Amino acid sequence: MQPSAPPFDERLTAPRSWWVICFLFGIACALMLLPLGTLPLLAGLVGGTVASAVVVSGYGSIRIRVVGDALVAGDARIPVSALGEAEVLEADEARAWRSYKADTRAFMLLRSYIPTAVRVKVTDPQDPTPYVYLSTREPKALVAALKAAVRA
Repeated sequence: MQPSAPPFDERLTAPRSWWVICFLFGIACALMLLPLGTLPLLAGLVGGTVASAVVVSGYGSIRIRVVGDALVAGDARIPVSALGEAEVLEADEARAWRSYKADTRAFMLLRSYIPTAVRVKVTDPQDPTPYVYLSTREPKALVAALKAAVRA
């Protein structure tokens, strides 16, 4: 029996600076309600901060996982058998693939605040998607997990 694929599970969390911006948004909401009194000011601070934090948390809740024989990226579940070669993209190459080199048919799970990525060719003849582009902070670990899943 072959060993199972090394687990890969990454959550693409928002950067810490975005949480500071959430608080600053709450302050801006509080300042807009300042003429109405202290209670509306506090409600604006709490409400604005919570509302913006919910948005940032939702944006940063996307996960990339290699589970058994599938790559799970966000809502997409792609069988590893439909995937070809995986390529680690350093910052400059990743920027090129998410801009001028990008194919409109590609599946792209990208976050601009993550500089590195992985590009995986799709080999399934039934699928018109040429490749999968995934922003990741650990591109080498993702490629290793994909290779191990193919071998398993």
